[in-house]
Amino acid sequence: MDTNSNASPGKQLSRWLSIAIVIAAIALGLTVLYRYSHYPRTDDAEVFANFIGIAPQVEGPIIRLNVRDNDFVKKGDLLFEIDERPYRYALERAISDQATLEGQVSDEQRRINALVSAVDVSQANIHSAQADVTNAEQGVKRARAEWLYADDNLHRLEPLLAKQFVTEDQVDKARSLDEMDAQALRQAESTLLLTQSRLKSSLAQHEQAQHAVTTLEPLINQRGAKKSAVDNARYNFSNCRIYAPFDARVTNLTISEGAYAHVGERIFTLIDARIWWAIGNFREGELQHIKPGMRADVYVLSRPSVRFAGVVDSLGFGVTPDPDLIGTLQPGLPDVQRTLNWVHLASRYPVRVRVENPPEDLFRIGESAVITIRGN
Repeated sequence: MDTNSNASPGKQLSRWLSIAIVIAAIALGLTVLYRYSHYPRTDDAEVFANFIGIAPQVEGPIIRLNVRDNDFVKKGDLLFEIDERPYRYALERAISDQATLEGQVSDEQRRINALVSAVDVSQANIHSAQADVTNAEQGVKRARAEWLYADDNLHRLEPLLAKQFVTEDQVDKARSLDEMDAQALRQAESTLLLTQSRLKSSLAQHEQAQHAVTTLEPLINQRGAKKSAVDNARYNFSNCRIYAPFDARVTNLTISEGAYAHVGERIFTLIDARIWWAIGNFREGELQHIKPGMRADVYVLSRPSVRFAGVVDSLGFGVTPDPDLIGTLQPGLPDVQRTLNWVHLASRYPVRVRVENPPEDLFRIGESAVITIRGN
């Protein structure tokens, strides 16, 4: 009986210990499940950064290459230089053409000013000739009136001479006065014809001067084209030297000095080293626990013991649909295959996590990574 009594407490202790272990396992499982669902983690992630292809905007032989493959360059560093001589000559020619045009504009302006002065002189001559014609016409009217008076007086006295009502001397005086007035009338008419001729000549000179005055518009309209040619030549000349647009890493460099660069043809690639991301694919059921601005931890397999702090930048909103589920989307009707899937896999969406203060010599595009979302 002593043996049974001693064994009973041991069984009870074992039972309570087993219960405690089961409870702890359940609690640990619930804790892990909670953290797994509310703080998602994925090892299906890669390191990513923006990159651009460096392609020249002018063509020519590369006379200087200042970088090597995988070099780190700072913003504003000279990457390479294309032979600038043809573009410098083009710029000088464009500047010379622009200066020639400005000289033509100045010469034409002076010529037009001289012609305008001639027009003003001819206008003044017209006014003077018009005044002379007016005076001559008045003189003709006055001389004609005096001659008509003298001629009437002569014809009135001549019949009276036969009747001796007037003397011969009076008739001679009237005849002399009539001749003088007739001569004055002919002289006034000649003066009128002369002044009219001068007026016609002044009008003709004025019209000719007006026709000779041209406009600067055809030359001025060329200024925009000449300026555009200079700007374009200066732009091409400045593009002979290619500088780094940002802090970057050179990659895929496969040329050397002397190679001929073509417009728009990629020379090498620059990886933007200012911002690095870790892009992880999370299951669609985990996206409800991920929001932009949440903190995250990032690990890269090249340095698995180092934790990098990150911030969730954005969540993906689209992936390529699975053709086994929805078929092929094409014009007409969708092509849906008759399949039966016993296991339905959750879709995965990319989540972009921006790494804070990344080291410039560790992160590489396509490097494997692990992301753990830490929440707010």
